[in-house]
Amino acid sequence: MHDRHSATRTTGQRTIGGTDSGGGVRTGDPGEDTGTPYGRTGGRRRRSAAAAGVSAALVLTAALAGCDSSSESDDGIKTKGAAAKQAPAFVWDRSPGSIAAVGDSITRSFNACSVLSDCPESSWSTGTDSKVRSLALRLIGDAATVSQRTWNYAKTGAEMADIPAQMTQAAARKPELVTVLVGANDACSDSADLMTPVEEYRASFTGALKQLRKVSPKSQVYVSSVPDLKRLWQTGRTDPIGRQIWKLGFCKSMLKDAEDLGPEATARRARVQERVVAYNKVLKEVCATDLRCRYDGGAVFSYAFEGDQLSRWDWFHPSRNGQSRLAEIAYRNITAASVPK
Repeated sequence: MHDRHSATRTTGQRTIGGTDSGGGVRTGDPGEDTGTPYGRTGGRRRRSAAAAGVSAALVLTAALAGCDSSSESDDGIKTKGAAAKQAPAFVWDRSPGSIAAVGDSITRSFNACSVLSDCPESSWSTGTDSKVRSLALRLIGDAATVSQRTWNYAKTGAEMADIPAQMTQAAARKPELVTVLVGANDACSDSADLMTPVEEYRASFTGALKQLRKVSPKSQVYVSSVPDLKRLWQTGRTDPIGRQIWKLGFCKSMLKDAEDLGPEATARRARVQERVVAYNKVLKEVCATDLRCRYDGGAVFSYAFEGDQLSRWDWFHPSRNGQSRLAEIAYRNITAASVPK
């Protein structure tokens, strides 16, 4: 969630290597039901003309119905017309064997291990830190295997506009799962007027999914909601250390003058809150158009990060404890039998 207007930009190294093979569940093709009618053969000759007539009528009816039929292809694209075929049933793979991550400083685990630096080994998505127990460790196994089957393309300071390029990198690996967590920097700015417009946010996310589908149409996507920045302000504003750190410039649109409860400051924070809610609505709606995309149902937005779940260096980014909570939320939603509400 590193403020895009902060003076410091730090980017960790990617974890690259290995293959993207995994042991996820595979769905078969249940085949096609052609619905082809048939008539009886043999019998008395006087029935043959009638049988042929009925058969022809049924064939014509089926053909006409086919002209209006539609089906959904394996990558979620709907097709219409007589040539449309029944799509194979897609079942969400609850145990993907390779993961690529895109996003911002949260996924780079900024300020979780040391001040003003990334700590990707503690990332909630692809990290190898046993204390965090990342999503990858929970799904794939030991740290050595995780290192070979995960790739972290997130960048500290990234906004949604940066995600299409990150997604292009992720798609090249053809991972079984891509995790997405981005949006705090779009809302965190020097003023509320500089927040990313909602439609630009939508266009960038839509473009990112298109980039993925061009290269890796069968990759699943897990989308985390944007954290509740107003709750972070409410949690830290009474802490003297947190207030002093925020004066350095973290997320001014929300955290500036943390003790000011006047009408102007209150209205400013309300605008930021409304924008985060709007971003999450976009994530939910766009994800719903992709057959292989699963939104977290607002789970991260609803989670109250506090105390030792926040970095002691900025009272804003998740600590190792907070990263572990993110991993826990993701694992619960990815392994759930149904889509989170």
